[in-house]
Amino acid sequence: MTDLHVEVVRVFTDPDGRFGNPLGIVDGRLVPPADRQRVAAALGYSETVYVDDAPTGTLRIYSATAEMPFAGHPTVGAAAWLHATGHPVDTLHVPAGAIAVTRSDDLFSVRANTTWGSTWDWHHLASPEAVLTADPTTYNAGHTFLWSWQDEPRAIIRARAFAPAMGVPEDEATGSAVTQLTAQLTRNLHVIQGAGSHLYTTYEPPTHATVGGRVRIGSPRTITI
Repeated sequence: MTDLHVEVVRVFTDPDGRFGNPLGIVDGRLVPPADRQRVAAALGYSETVYVDDAPTGTLRIYSATAEMPFAGHPTVGAAAWLHATGHPVDTLHVPAGAIAVTRSDDLFSVRANTTWGSTWDWHHLASPEAVLTADPTTYNAGHTFLWSWQDEPRAIIRARAFAPAMGVPEDEATGSAVTQLTAQLTRNLHVIQGAGSHLYTTYEPPTHATVGGRVRIGSPRTITI
């Protein structure tokens, strides 16, 4: 039994540093591939990143149930964390492929193919209130994304996501899903998801989009593995 140090960041916070989706970041050299799924499940975050090589931005991503070739909030969070710890990479390397990283003031963004990520059931609801009052227990399988225009001329969307297939009853902020929605709507978006996380996208036709936001570095934790 050994103690494992885990860095924790919150990805896609609001402008005041609130909300955001927690992400565990682990030095990949400390956890053999055969143990990574078990450790990710024990940590309990929607995703955990293993940094296999910080200078080159080489990562592996695990949910509570499976390895993921790409995910939005882990790559944005890892890019910000690498920058803060002396490795300001302009490209991340994950199993899905190379991902360009950009930074503008306090916003970190990644560029991805909009076909990457999980397959979602999309529900366009009539109002933000309908999104906010939805009962999570109604969505007990698969991946479901609820959204409504909060301000259509300004491209502001209110959203929630439910991913019990990944062991996540409700996901606070889902980067790959909003890149897919960006491609569907063919426009740049400002998505307010979950309790109040903020995600910003740009549409880059025909196949790509960026997703970005603010990242707040929190207190690390230790677990025994």
